Amino acid sequence: MAGTTTAQRGGQSRTGPPPAPGRLARLLRPRGRRLLVLVLVLTAALGGFSTWALYGSGWLRVEDVAVERDGGPRELTEAQLLEAAAVPVGSPLASLDTGAVRDRLLAALPRLKSADVERSWPHGVALRVTEREAALLQATGDGFSEVDEDGVAFAEVPEALPGVPVLELDLSDSPSARRFGEERVRGAAVSVVRALPDAVRGELRRVRATSYDAITLELSGDRTVRWGSAERAGEKADALTAVLEAAPGAAHFDVSAPSVPAVSGP
Repeated sequence: MAGTTTAQRGGQSRTGPPPAPGRLARLLRPRGRRLLVLVLVLTAALGGFSTWALYGSGWLRVEDVAVERDGGPRELTEAQLLEAAAVPVGSPLASLDTGAVRDRLLAALPRLKSADVERSWPHGVALRVTEREAALLQATGDGFSEVDEDGVAFAEVPEALPGVPVLELDLSDSPSARRFGEERVRGAAVSVVRALPDAVRGELRRVRATSYDAITLELSGDRTVRWGSAERAGEKADALTAVLEAAPGAAHFDVSAPSVPAVSGP
């Protein structure tokens, strides 16, 4: 008959409705409970083992710290970098605070432009660093300060570096000194150098700035370039390239108004 089932119990046939869901759940509950307990026990055991392996065992501890450089200058020694990083050798690798190591490097070594610290499982730490490169040298009382392409003064050297132009700031009589400040004027001078074509930059010997709007370049061969402000640097660089080619024997160039550049003097 439709809607009925047949069950065998004690050799007898019985017809009736299927067991109710609640009854089926009661029949399976003890077994399900045992399975759940087993899963929880295994999970706790695995979690405890993992925690012990990461923090309590001697398996995953810092044993080696390597220095990797992403191009650029290499003035800093490996010993200086390792000392500044102060990575706790022997400590659990999982608990290493990579951000704190990076901050120590950047705070202790201003010559560093960037620093990344990475775990190298199972026992290593990699310090990936990039050093700043001097775009200009600014004269100081005892030598020169290296200034990078971002206008950051990051190191002192006793003598001028070959091939690096010198920046002279004379803002004593400039109203813009109070408005912009030395740091911003220095940054403007660096941005001018950065805008120059490689060929012209190779001829650059000195950058003079008497205000934010009065920047002058000195090239090899006693040639001078009146640049003006750092604004429209790309247009001025193009204009300078054009007049240098058009008047190779000239001594003075003016690209402060790039649409009407001027040259003078033999």
